[in-house]
Amino acid sequence: MSLREKLQPLLREPLVHFLLAGLAVFLFSAWRGEEVDPASRTITIDEEQVSRLVASWQQTWQRPPTPAEIDGLIRDHIKGEVYYREARRLGLDEDDTVIRRRLRAKMEYLAAAQVENVAADDATLQRWLDRHAARYAGDAVYSFDQIYLGQDDAAAGRVKAALAAGGDWSKLGATISLPGSLQNALQSEIARDFGEGFAAALADAKTGEWSGPIRSGFGQHLVRIRSVTTPEKPKLADVRQAVENDWRAATVKAREAAAYQALLDGYTIKIAKP
Repeated sequence: MSLREKLQPLLREPLVHFLLAGLAVFLFSAWRGEEVDPASRTITIDEEQVSRLVASWQQTWQRPPTPAEIDGLIRDHIKGEVYYREARRLGLDEDDTVIRRRLRAKMEYLAAAQVENVAADDATLQRWLDRHAARYAGDAVYSFDQIYLGQDDAAAGRVKAALAAGGDWSKLGATISLPGSLQNALQSEIARDFGEGFAAALADAKTGEWSGPIRSGFGQHLVRIRSVTTPEKPKLADVRQAVENDWRAATVKAREAAAYQALLDGYTIKIAKP
């Protein structure tokens, strides 16, 4: 049997192909004149790394991996590390659009995470609270009477004339299942029963007078406010977390833009247009 015939079965083994590829990478690096860093040939898998691999597996499969599966995770991690380092030695990470996009995505993620972790000082949050105080204040409390007018736009004039003539308000207007009078009703409860627009409009109604028409989700109403208790302006210490959450959500784009501008300011940009 010739030497060639003896080597043919060996050359068909995948492991041999892998070793030959590794040798080719090594020779190519040597040809380029790059020194091989001995430290880069050492791959250390410590307990913390194994714990991360196990945690990732468990999050995906909702169970802890078996010892054999842990060994498989470690082997796969080592394989990925070997390919990554050899690709770096060959310069495959240079001028690659896909890699550039992935690195950009990672940097944008890191920048966003950094921006999200920025803590607002009390002065910033207080200014936000001052501009949006009503959002964090407690509910106003209303006691009021209402006359339902239905969808008839002309009904308001007729009912107001009847009221001016001394008519009984409880017997005027159209029939509806909503109560004619409410006592100490929270604004949120009124909004739930009559609609957000109706509840908001009560703030402009005069106490002791019939106002309107005010539109609800059912039609139009005349409303007489008997009493109203307006909540005190909230203190930052009492609503700080809610204020900070809303400030973060509303300013994230501006803060991301500022973070990018801070990075951009460290570069000199030269553009040559044809």
